Amino acid sequence: MALTINIYYTGTKGSARKFVEEMNASGLVEKIRAEKGNLRYNYFLSVDDPETILLIDVWEDQEALDFHHKSPMMKEIAALREKYCLKMKVQKFNEIN
Repeated sequence: MALTINIYYTGTKGSARKFVEEMNASGLVEKIRAEKGNLRYNYFLSVDDPETILLIDVWEDQEALDFHHKSPMMKEIAALREKYCLKMKVQKFNEIN
C-alpha cells in the first residue's frame, strides 16, 4: 500500500526556497528519488504563502519509508532544515485500494 507524505516547510525571507535549492544542488534530491521504494519526491511553491514549500513524497510501503528515515541522508536533511530555520507540518496518507 503506497504512502503519501506531505511536508510543508515554512521559513522567512525565502529560506524555504533556499533549502530546496540546496537540497537539489547537493544531490540529496536525486539520491532520495533513487532509493528503493521511492515513487515520487517533488517540491511545490505555495500560491497562498510564498514562505511555504510543499514536498510530496510517495513511498511503496511503510518498510521503504522506514528505510529512508534510517538512512544517513536524514541527518543531512535535518541539518539543512536547521540551517534555514524551517518549521515543518507533516501529513501522512495511505492509499486506499
